[in-house]
Amino acid sequence: MGSTGIRDRVAIVGMGCTPFGEHWNKSADDLLIDAVTETCSSSAIDLEDIDAYWLGTMLSGFGGTTLSVPLKLSYKPVTRVENFCATGSESFRNACYAVASGAYDLVMATGVEKLKDSGYSGLAYANRPDDGTEEAISAPAVFSYLEPAYAEKYSVPRDVMKDVMTHIAWKNHQNGARNPRAQFQTGVSKETIGAAPLIAGSLGIFDCSGVSDGAAAAILCRAEDAHRYTDRPLYVKGLALAAGSGEGVLSPSYDYTTFDEVTRAAADAYQQAGIRDPRAELAMAEVHDCFTPTELVLMEDLGFAPRGQAWKEVLAGAFDLDGQLPVNPDGGLKSFGHPIGASGLRMLFECWLQLRGEAGSRQVDTDRTRALTHNLGGRPGRCVSFVSVVGSQLDE
Repeated sequence: MGSTGIRDRVAIVGMGCTPFGEHWNKSADDLLIDAVTETCSSSAIDLEDIDAYWLGTMLSGFGGTTLSVPLKLSYKPVTRVENFCATGSESFRNACYAVASGAYDLVMATGVEKLKDSGYSGLAYANRPDDGTEEAISAPAVFSYLEPAYAEKYSVPRDVMKDVMTHIAWKNHQNGARNPRAQFQTGVSKETIGAAPLIAGSLGIFDCSGVSDGAAAAILCRAEDAHRYTDRPLYVKGLALAAGSGEGVLSPSYDYTTFDEVTRAAADAYQQAGIRDPRAELAMAEVHDCFTPTELVLMEDLGFAPRGQAWKEVLAGAFDLDGQLPVNPDGGLKSFGHPIGASGLRMLFECWLQLRGEAGSRQVDTDRTRALTHNLGGRPGRCVSFVSVVGSQLDE
């Protein structure tokens, strides 16, 4: 799998992100207005100057008027997109390609979701009728398969696996405690995490991401125009999306220790961006930690650790805020929750802050100039995966 990509042809020149949380007093309209207002303020760009808009949302609105009405847009094109949990990233991806194609000069990608008062306790969709081959079980249940499968394949004692999952949750809550936009801003001890009630299989409460409301947005333009709007733009290095065939849920050979869609998307994004050793070349990574064993498996699928070795790297602190490659320095889905339409753009917002040196007490080493975001939508063996690489410098 591969693509020619749009390396260094598109720049991010403005970003904004609301705090994520239980916004009982705000509608999806309110959240979009807040995110878009901050985004425009970050680069002094007026809405009227933007040529086209993209909106990512799963169930917080249908059609372009979901965005055009609250923003009072004057007959601009607005495209609403959805792609499971990669919906916010899909908004960004499509907006990038519109600029790279030459169709528009200045565009905005937005994402929003209101879940807390939607009537759903988790992902905002009902299972569609199928042929009976797809298990009708919850997301925590199906992702809980990852932990025992990994432990068995790589001969990791189950008590050690518990420590690994606990460390991932602890790390992300520690990072979230440094982030005023996170839903959960309190560090949690490893003792508390380890003793939490079980939700599904070996997954406890702190192994699962929360449910939240939020919105985020980005303004994009051609790379050669970037310094008209900001002195510190980010440049798109690679964008990759892979949708699986669903064979994993049917094949006896699928062992729940990898996401083939992630490995394909990562390889494509790295090829576009010219990355050979992601762990050594990236300043940070924002990954889809919907559940703690998901993050563990992603460390190998994204090439951050050799197969069967990520559990050791996690315990050694390689992906902590002060580790060799900080993963989810903003707190991840664990601390932010997961308003589907906004999460992918929230990840990019952290890259925006980090690579511009604006992340405050959670600032990572910016000697490296590139960062990665990753979204996963669906379930093990049947999912979509998005990977982006962005950077603060143009390649020579």
